[in-house]
Amino acid sequence: MRSRSLAVAVCGLSVALLTAACGSGASGGGEDASAAPRTLTVWLMDGDLTPDSVNAVDTAFEQATGAKVNVQVQEWANINARISTALAQDNPPDVIDLGNTDVPLFAANGGLADLTAQRADLSAGQSWLPGLVDPATVDGKLYAAPLFAGNRAVLYNKAGWAKAGITAPPKDFAEFTQDLDRIKAANTAPDFSPIYLPGQYWFAALQFVWDAGGQLAARDGGGKWTGQLESPAAQQGLAAWKDFQNAYSPTASRNVDTKSPDQAAMFAQGTTATIVDTSINTILKDNPGMKDQIGTFPFPSVAQPGKDQPVFLGGSDLAIAARSHNQKLALAYLKAAASPAIQSSAIVGTDHWTPVSTQLLDSAASQLPPTSAAFLQAAHSSVGTPATPGWATIESDLSINQFFADIATGRKTPAQAAKDFDAHLDQALNSAA
Repeated sequence: MRSRSLAVAVCGLSVALLTAACGSGASGGGEDASAAPRTLTVWLMDGDLTPDSVNAVDTAFEQATGAKVNVQVQEWANINARISTALAQDNPPDVIDLGNTDVPLFAANGGLADLTAQRADLSAGQSWLPGLVDPATVDGKLYAAPLFAGNRAVLYNKAGWAKAGITAPPKDFAEFTQDLDRIKAANTAPDFSPIYLPGQYWFAALQFVWDAGGQLAARDGGGKWTGQLESPAAQQGLAAWKDFQNAYSPTASRNVDTKSPDQAAMFAQGTTATIVDTSINTILKDNPGMKDQIGTFPFPSVAQPGKDQPVFLGGSDLAIAARSHNQKLALAYLKAAASPAIQSSAIVGTDHWTPVSTQLLDSAASQLPPTSAAFLQAAHSSVGTPATPGWATIESDLSINQFFADIATGRKTPAQAAKDFDAHLDQALNSAA
């Protein structure tokens, strides 16, 4: 499962412009990346990059190699099954766009090329964001290069906050809770909440665990994964999250995710003054008049005043099929896409995604609207999910959603919920290892 439901308003790729017949025109291995004519087959997911950004990557690649690119746009339905089938064929697509947390699933069965020896060349001296590259690094080996990221920050209604006498974002977590108290006191409507933070929203809840120094799971010297949510640090983070969620988000939010009801729509309608989300564009679709009324800031750390909570990064990585007949050309394509020039001009400048390195986060701020600064700042501190194919089970069975909902609703104490979920992590994370 792709774990990046990132609501950035990028245009969908035009199938009419980009879709071509299946199959690469190249044959044989050990080719020279500068040789021509050759054609590289690339699978990109619908909506990941705009046509302008695709063209920018293609042009950089073609200028560097003299080869051509056959981009084939893939729909989301049953994508993992189609990728698995394609990777098992003798003539697979050369480059495949994968969700960052999906990389271990395809690396485990030998479907992806090992890029470890090429990491320094691919990164071009950049420090890749941990939340993107860590899930792509399995057993110490790199199987994909980051393409783009997206993450969450706090979005707030400036007018709603001003009504409570608040004219600037909080400097720390204590000030944040004080602001929410003031907003709650200034808005007594029964359907209003100072913040809407659903109990099943594990992307946001997990930040509290990481903020307290906890982690989801760890791997021992023998390679076995064990759940770590019963640890004192994780328990501290879970308790802090429950206290915050129960105090400021409505009771009805404790057993739901972000879409039922839709939190962006609630924000647009004014029934909540604050949400934790990936983009303001989802709100502006419902209420374009809020364009100048939305402010942003990174979620403040509970454990370290003045710091930000670590974030989960969703995003895409580019992998090379192990059976590709165009390995060197495929590496050249990955290098073009991850290059600082393309990241700056296309990934950030055109599509407004979060770039793949810490160095680019700082330079990207000048290219984006002021509201994007919080997302870039938050992305400096990211944590990856366990790099094991078993992680796909945790996302697909929605057990992590229910874990946090059990705590938010009080169906289980944090300790009991962690004990049960750690046992599930122990089984799931090792089942496909």
